[in-house]
Amino acid sequence: MVSTMVIDLDHFLANPVYNPDRCSINFHPLHTYWALGGYIFLFAIPKTRILGIGLLVHYILDVTDCIWMLYF
Repeated sequence: MVSTMVIDLDHFLANPVYNPDRCSINFHPLHTYWALGGYIFLFAIPKTRILGIGLLVHYILDVTDCIWMLYF
């Protein structure tokens, strides 16, 4: 599960690398809806299910962060 944090390496492609007011969903390549489809696909395959769960949890946490930034 901890290894799924590797998808945050795509933040280094952004300029600036860290922006506290930026939602990462659809901004970074591994945080797009296309990537979400890949994570769901990984979840559907029994051998990669654990990796898929970790990636989906990571994505859900990023969506939650975006919602918090939008409404609070």
